Amino acid sequence: MMILTKTFTFACVHFAVAFSVAYVITGSWVLGGLLAAVEPLVNTMAFYVHEHVWARVNGGRGELTTG
Repeated sequence: MMILTKTFTFACVHFAVAFSVAYVITGSWVLGGLLAAVEPLVNTMAFYVHEHVWARVNGGRGELTTG
């Protein structure tokens, strides 16, 4: 359950950053909103998969293992 909470909060922060950057670059609320909706959504899904893979590779410890 914690991974879903972490993923959700990451998505919120990412949305805010993506919108801000897109708006500053384009000057358009519409384009900023579109980019902010699409890019974080895709990135959040990738993050979720990454966390699951990372947990499996490291036996659920979430840290690098040494030889």
